[in-house]
Amino acid sequence: MPSWLVVILVAIAAVGLFVLGLSITIIVKGHFIDSEISTNKNMQKLGIKCAVQETREDMGLADCDDDAAGCSGNCSACDIEHSADKNKK
Repeated sequence: MPSWLVVILVAIAAVGLFVLGLSITIIVKGHFIDSEISTNKNMQKLGIKCAVQETREDMGLADCDDDAAGCSGNCSACDIEHSADKNKK
């Protein structure tokens, strides 16, 4: 068997193994891991907040849960710079 064929077969097997390893959580639990702070109930119980929300609270701006501030409770939707520009006007 040519060496290039062995390399290709090993690479295909490795990629297959990695895909299987990464999907074990989905296979076993039946859902993706909820790693977003704004939607993970266990993180909320522990009082963990995203950095944007903590910064907004330290600056005295509206909380990220406030729709008037342009946030939907999702930390990725909060924008410190944009909100700071609004407050300067």
